[in-house]
Amino acid sequence: MQTLITHATLVMEDHYCPDAFLWIRDGKIADFGPMRQAGVAGSAPRLNVQGALVGPGLIDIHTHAGGNVFFQDSPAAASRALLEHGVTGVLPALYMTLSKREYFAALDAIDAAREAGQCDNILGYYMEGPYLNPLYGCNKESYPWGEEIRPEDYLSLIDRVRGSAMVWALAPERKGIVEFARDVAQKIPGIVLSVAHSEATPQQIAALMPYGLRLGTHHTNATGTLNKYPECRGVCVDEAVNYYDGIYAELIVDAHGIHVDPFMLRLVRKIKGDARIVLISDAFVSDGPTPPGYDGVTDINFDSTGEIAGTRLTLDAVCRNMMLHTGCSPVDVFRFAATNPANLLHRRDLGRIARGAQANLVVVDPWLHVKHVFLKGELFV
Repeated sequence: MQTLITHATLVMEDHYCPDAFLWIRDGKIADFGPMRQAGVAGSAPRLNVQGALVGPGLIDIHTHAGGNVFFQDSPAAASRALLEHGVTGVLPALYMTLSKREYFAALDAIDAAREAGQCDNILGYYMEGPYLNPLYGCNKESYPWGEEIRPEDYLSLIDRVRGSAMVWALAPERKGIVEFARDVAQKIPGIVLSVAHSEATPQQIAALMPYGLRLGTHHTNATGTLNKYPECRGVCVDEAVNYYDGIYAELIVDAHGIHVDPFMLRLVRKIKGDARIVLISDAFVSDGPTPPGYDGVTDINFDSTGEIAGTRLTLDAVCRNMMLHTGCSPVDVFRFAATNPANLLHRRDLGRIARGAQANLVVVDPWLHVKHVFLKGELFV
C-alpha cells in the first residue's frame, strides 16, 4: 500500500520543510523532500494537503481514558477516540486505586482488544502504582495497597506485564521501594521508572536512578513540599525533577493553567530544555461536582471530595494550550508530544519524520486541529 502526501509543510525536529512531499510505502516513510523530487513515488495515490502541517503522530504516554471512558472499560472506544485526535501512540495508565485483581482484569480486557486488532495505537502500559504515596492524588481514600511492600504481593503483577509495561510510577520514599524498583528493572529491562504521587527527597529519587528512574509523573502535581524550617521552603520532588538532567518532566497543560501555572510552564521549559519535556493529557473519568473557585473550567475532572481528578483533555488540546501559555511553536509541541516521548520509550521508529520510520502521521492546521491521521501508513481520518 502506498500514499503520496503532496504540498505539505513537514514538521521536522527543529525546522519546517515547506512545499514538500512525503511518500508512504508498506506502512513506513519511504522518502520525503521538496515537491520537485516527488517523482520518486511514481504512480502512488496522492493526497494534496494544500500547505497543511504534516508531523509525526502524537504519543500520549499517560492517559487513563479516551472519549470519557476508561481504557479497561472499553479499550476499542477509548483507543479510537484518541486516534481521532491524532494520538497514534498511547500508554493506557492503570491507577493506584486498583486492587491486584482489578489490575489483572484491566490488563486482560485491554490485551484482548489489542489481540483482536482494535487498538493498534496502544504501545504498552503505564503502571501508575501500586506503590505511590496515598496522601497525594485523587480517590486516595480508596487506596488498597497498605503500608508494607512485599514481594509476594507484587512479583506476580510484574510478571503479568513483562513485555508490555513501558513506564512504572512509584514513590521513592516508600519503605521497601528500592527492592521493588530493583525487581521491576531486572524483570523488565529498559523499563522507565517515574517518581509520582510523592514527597521524596532528591536523594531518595537519585537512589532509584540506577534502576531506570528517568521521568517525573505530571510534574508539579500531587507532589509534597518539605519544609525543613517554618520560615524556609525545602526541596522535594519538583526540585529534583528540575535538577537532574536525565529526568524528563511530564506536563499537563490545561486551558486555565491550573495543573501547571503558565509561568511555571515557562520556567520548567527554561530549566529542562526542549529535549526533556513530555506533554500528557492524564484524561480520567470522574463525575464529582465542580468545587467553588473553578467556575468556567470545563477541561478538568474532580472527585467526590473536590480533589482534581485528571482532565477531559486530548493531547492535541494540550499542545494548543502549551502554545498559548508559552508562545512555543508547532515544531516545539511536536517535539514535546511526539519526539520526546518516543525517545523516552526507546522507540526511534516513532515520533519523527525520517526514512524508515513508522508512518504514524497527522495532518493539522497551525493550531494543531486535526485534518487527517495515518496509523502505520493507513489513512484513519
